[in-house]
Amino acid sequence: MSAASYDAAGSQLSKLAKLNFVFGSNGTGKSTIAKVIAEESSHPTCKVAWKNGSKLQALVYNQDFVDKNFTQTQELRGVFTLGKQGTETLGKINALRLDLTDLNEKIQNLKQTLGDVDGSVGKYAELANLESQFKETCWLQKQKHDPKLQEALKGFRDTKEKFKSKVLHESTSNTVALVPLIDLEEKAKTIFGPTPVTEALVTSINAAKLLAHEEAAILKKPVLGKGDVDIAAMIKKLGNSDWVREGHKFHEVNDNVCPFCQQQTSDAFAQSLADYFDESFEEDSKAIQEIEISYKTDATQVTEQLALIIATPSKFIDLERLKTGKALLDSLVSNNTQKIAIKKKEPSQIIELESLGDVLNTINVNIDEANQKIVTHNKTVANINQERKTLTVQVWKYIVEHELKQEIASFKKQGDGFSAAITSLKKQIETEGAAKQLKEVEIQNLEKLTTSIQPTIDGINNLLANFGFRGFKLAKASDAKSYKLVRSNGTEAKTTLSEGEKTFVTFLYFYHLLKGSQSETGTINDRVVVFDDPVSSLDSEVLFIVSSLIKGLFDEVRNNNGHIKQVFVLTHNVYFHKEVAFNPKRPKKGAPKDETFWVVRKPNDISVVESHPCNPITTSYDLLWDELRKTDRSTLTIQNTMRRILENYFKILGGIDLNDICDQFDGKDKVTCKSLISWVNDGSHF
Repeated sequence: MSAASYDAAGSQLSKLAKLNFVFGSNGTGKSTIAKVIAEESSHPTCKVAWKNGSKLQALVYNQDFVDKNFTQTQELRGVFTLGKQGTETLGKINALRLDLTDLNEKIQNLKQTLGDVDGSVGKYAELANLESQFKETCWLQKQKHDPKLQEALKGFRDTKEKFKSKVLHESTSNTVALVPLIDLEEKAKTIFGPTPVTEALVTSINAAKLLAHEEAAILKKPVLGKGDVDIAAMIKKLGNSDWVREGHKFHEVNDNVCPFCQQQTSDAFAQSLADYFDESFEEDSKAIQEIEISYKTDATQVTEQLALIIATPSKFIDLERLKTGKALLDSLVSNNTQKIAIKKKEPSQIIELESLGDVLNTINVNIDEANQKIVTHNKTVANINQERKTLTVQVWKYIVEHELKQEIASFKKQGDGFSAAITSLKKQIETEGAAKQLKEVEIQNLEKLTTSIQPTIDGINNLLANFGFRGFKLAKASDAKSYKLVRSNGTEAKTTLSEGEKTFVTFLYFYHLLKGSQSETGTINDRVVVFDDPVSSLDSEVLFIVSSLIKGLFDEVRNNNGHIKQVFVLTHNVYFHKEVAFNPKRPKKGAPKDETFWVVRKPNDISVVESHPCNPITTSYDLLWDELRKTDRSTLTIQNTMRRILENYFKILGGIDLNDICDQFDGKDKVTCKSLISWVNDGSHF
């Protein structure tokens, strides 16, 4: 309860019983409790929880009731009760009431099985529990994929309910093909990372010219001198053409002196050497030199191109694989260069270059694979928004098809079962409710045949007479459906009644209303009754009468003899509280299961409701002093509490009126006494 003087945290009256007694000083917040029970809809910050969810009629006696039924109108609405005439009709009503009780029990059992929509009990609770478990299962997948795929789950990551709903939606609407998780995560690096840019293709290695050298015929040809020269036979026999060629170079620059034996040679010998190393030999030697230069040039071009690719690598290329390939290529090129150098030095040698084809092919395959990835990447960049949508759908497909397929199927199967049960129960409740309404209509029609306002007139007038109120009585108004208050001579008496008389007659009217209705039907409706300070302005004798009448209702409630199912009594009057709450069967400590006790206090201007295991009101005098001693007492009620302490001590216990106390003093003491009495009275009514 959070209203009026109750703060936002509110107070709660829980574990209530059939009889509930609430004590509190004036202005502490008791009437707010009564008003909330009377009209819950007018207090949106408060909630009244009804047993088994079945709301009963609430009849509340408070100042609002007095104003509505007495102050604001000239006539009192008639209270219709079942008469004693028409035994057969009464029998039918009683039989229908039994049928109605059975229907109520059936409806209540069905409602208990169904449970509350909030999912606290029943089938609704089972469905809610299933939903909760499924939500947790789905949420685990969300947490699993957050590190790498959270962008695909964007918009559904803030609440478990939204994520669960998305899973169920995707399970029926997502028709894309299933993609492995590793591919989804790899693609997400590009798609969901910073906005990507296009990448340049890696230039393939064109080594055709370099590879062509491997087939050069000159490398496989022994380059020898002319065969018909006189020294040719010996050179051929010794196989020292390359040795002779080297010596020929030195012979030419050494004035025909042999560089080996250091003897002068003839002109004929010099001519023989010149003829042996003829023009053909020189051309072949020149070809070897040209191959050496071309091979080095072409190899350098290829290796430098590779070095550039490695120095500024594409993120899509296998760099380590490329480095390994280049290292192997460099080694082979070095070997081949050495072989060509040997051929140049010894032209008669036959050499075969190691093939670079395999290693260059491996390098180009690596480059081609990278370029394929680059082409795919660039297509993605050109259509990034669509790619993101596609990847998002693929991620959801993976979750609902690969990870949650069985869980979704199980959830739907069980959920459909619970939903079907709920639908069936609601249909049964509706059917039984319709049957209940028919019974109620039958009862109402029969009530109209036997209800009357006359028994209430007779009952109230008898009570007034018995308790000494003979100056006025109730009479039937001209419309035969209302009451009017008249004097013994028939004149209207309402405007001339004292406050005590008004209070008492209004209470009697309410008392009879508890057993009837203000219309011709509804006399047997189950109800909750609230008495909010019913003895205000009443003297002690009438206070006793009122408490006796209320206590008479308690026996009916305890024994379930009637339509009153629960009673609340709220008061600030200690004597009335002690009288109305008196129960000779109550243990000295504690309270029966059908009773609860509460005290409403207002420390720091904030109303607080306190539960007590037994009747907290011992004697009025002790209670008032306890209230005054509290450190958190309300400053608004101190004067009222002190006035009641003085009245309790002097007026009730000592038989001295407060106004007469001052006459017992003289001089300054008398002035002080009058000041005190005036002060406590001034703060007692606000």
